[in-house]
Order: sequence, then structure tokens, then C-alpha cells
Amino acid sequence: MNSKSLVSIDDISRDEILDLIEKAKYFEENPNLKVLDGKVVATLFFEPSTRTRLSFETAVNRLGGRVIGFSDASTSSSAKGETLKDTIKMVSNYADLIVMRHYLEGAARYATEVTEVPIINAGDGSNQHPSQTMLDLYSISKTQGKLNDLTITMVGDLKYGRTVHSLLMAMRYFNPTFNFVACDELQMPAEYKDFCDTHGIKYKEHTEFSPEVINSSDILYMTRVQRERFTDIMEYEKVKNLYTLRNSMLADAKDNLRVLHPLPRINEIDQDVDDNPKAYYFDQARNGLFARQAIICRALGIDPEKN
Repeated sequence: MNSKSLVSIDDISRDEILDLIEKAKYFEENPNLKVLDGKVVATLFFEPSTRTRLSFETAVNRLGGRVIGFSDASTSSSAKGETLKDTIKMVSNYADLIVMRHYLEGAARYATEVTEVPIINAGDGSNQHPSQTMLDLYSISKTQGKLNDLTITMVGDLKYGRTVHSLLMAMRYFNPTFNFVACDELQMPAEYKDFCDTHGIKYKEHTEFSPEVINSSDILYMTRVQRERFTDIMEYEKVKNLYTLRNSMLADAKDNLRVLHPLPRINEIDQDVDDNPKAYYFDQARNGLFARQAIICRALGIDPEKN
């Protein structure tokens, strides 16, 4: 595995996380540095994506690199039966870096085992989404002025939500308190609660999205119930609309509270929340550009402040 690959947020240390946040801040101030001249980045999206793919490709373009790849696996040779191993080894002949989203958990880790080209995991099933975590951490740092000692409430699909899994793991360095708000069918998996217990992370589980939970929070992290993760459509229909944030529910929230969401949203945040100054999810998406510029440069061993 190339040491500059980013498959799980667990692959990087606290210091590396803080350095990436500083680099993201630098790119927000200097978004068009041409530090990738002559570099080719392959974006391989075996699963649909809008924000992640476009922000990675915009990041490469703004940094002066070139993008190859596909956004629909049906247009690639995998539709003909080509194995993931063969696809990765073939693309490695053409690219300096591979950004990959795949529907199978562990696919990105496997890719690192068959190539020396660095791999960035853009989401593997319900497992991990480390680049989303970095933009989340950058957003939290920007809005709160710190990462330490915050109360973060995660709401909705905590079972399949790879963004909440990655964020939980990254926050272990910063003494968080978590509220997990989910129905019985979508509770945070035991392995992540065990992770909290092992690392001394405080958390409480709730089935009710109550005013007390909202008003105690610094960050409210809403998630979409993901239809694509369900094999039983009736189970999805039963749980898809259980938790919806409305503007009135923020009336007594802390002044510093910010509402995050990895997007796309469906029904879990009402449109009337959008104009509330506590709504931060569109700015959060914009931060993805700068965070991913930082991640790309790390993967390629480029220090933008020295180029």
C-alpha cells in the first residue's frame, strides 16, 4: 500500500488531520495554484456521485492537473466482466493518483494492494468516506473555532451512513460528546459504539429527536436514509421520514449551533431551514473543494506552500 493513500480516516494521525485542515484553509485563500502541472488523476466512480466527484475533479482542474475516468461503471469494462484488480492495474498505467468510489465495503483497501499508485477512497459501501470527513472537520473547525470538547448530534441513518462512521473515528482525538439519534432499525452499529468505549468517547443513544438534544448540541449532523442500502423496500418506506428538522426546532438552539449534512437531502431537512444562519450544509459542500485539494496534494507529496 502506498503510504500516501487515504482509505480510512484511521490511516492518518491527529497531526496529519490538523495539517490537512491548515492546508484546506490555505487553498480556500489560494484556490487556483497550478501545483499539479503534468499530473493525471483518475476518478473511478462505480457508484453514483455528484458532490464528491465534481469537487474532486474541480480540485484537480483548479490545481492545473488533468482528469480521466468514468462516472458510470456501465460505460467501463467492468460492465463486460473485468475484475476490479484488472481495472485498477490498467488505470495505474495512465494516472498518478486514483480517486475511487465503490459499492463494496473494502474495495478501496483492496485497490491499494494491487497498485503502488496512491488511492483515495471516495466512499466504499457503508464503510468509510474519509474525504467527506476532512471537509466535515474543516467545516466544524471553521464554524466553532475549535475541534475540542464539542457536542455532536448525529441524526438518521447511523447504520449505513459511512460519513458518520468516519467522523466518529476522526473525532476521537478531540474529546467529543456524541448524541446518536436513530430508530431501532438504523442505530449506530455495535462496532462503532465499541470504538467509542475503547477510546473513552462519551455518547448517548436516543430514539426521539427532542428539543433537549437539539439545544445541547454544537453540531447537528443530519443524514439521509439511504434507499440504495436497503434490500427490503418496505423497511425503507417504514423509516425514511422518521426524523425531519424544521426551522422552528432551532428557535432555542445555541448561537454557535451549525447544521451539517453530507447531502443530498431528501426529507430530513425542511426547505425553511435553508435561510436560517445556523444552516451550514451548502457552505459545507463548498468546503469540500478545499479539503480535497489538500488531500490530493498530500497523496502526491506536494506542499502547495513550497511550490
